[in-house]
Amino acid sequence: MTLRDVKVGSTVKVISVDESPIKQRLMSMGLIPNTRVEILSSAFLGDPISIRLRAYNLAIRKHDAEKILVAEG
Repeated sequence: MTLRDVKVGSTVKVISVDESPIKQRLMSMGLIPNTRVEILSSAFLGDPISIRLRAYNLAIRKHDAEKILVAEG
């Protein structure tokens, strides 16, 4: 599943980031394999979503969240 599919309040683990023009940018923000990510909230129309990873919060567009493969736990 991708980060876009995860429900608010859930915590998942990053498996990989698909090849895309923003792959390096996402990884430099801490979205690397085995990182735990908590979904905090979703904007009124669903985009962007707010996530917590490591020691900070991050807002990410759903289009970009589709590039991040995650697993439960």
